[in-house]
Amino acid sequence: MIIKESAENYLEAIFMLHKEKGYVRSIDVANELGVSKPSVSVAMKNFREDEYIVIDAEGNITLTEKGLSVAERVYERHQVIAKALMAIGVNETTAYEDSCKIEHDISQETFEKLKEFLEKR
Repeated sequence: MIIKESAENYLEAIFMLHKEKGYVRSIDVANELGVSKPSVSVAMKNFREDEYIVIDAEGNITLTEKGLSVAERVYERHQVIAKALMAIGVNETTAYEDSCKIEHDISQETFEKLKEFLEKR
């Protein structure tokens, strides 16, 4: 399943916000990503139509199994890449910022090798 980088960022943000707060609303996503409320509204409409999320009557956003699968994959990549960067001496803030950029473009092979490298340490 191939989705755009921006969509991956939205789904990862929903995942992280839910872990942190226990619930997610559109305004939370807008604040987390630094995007406008109308942009979030359009994205949520598309995610709902593509069955990545459901939104209840109170406006709470929940990832579907399909959405959770994408979000967990992106989140794992973010975490592993950041840890690999920190292992070579990059400071934590920079490592997490850079991992967000790298996670979308890194090959599966390279990602798996990074994971293996970290597991052996």
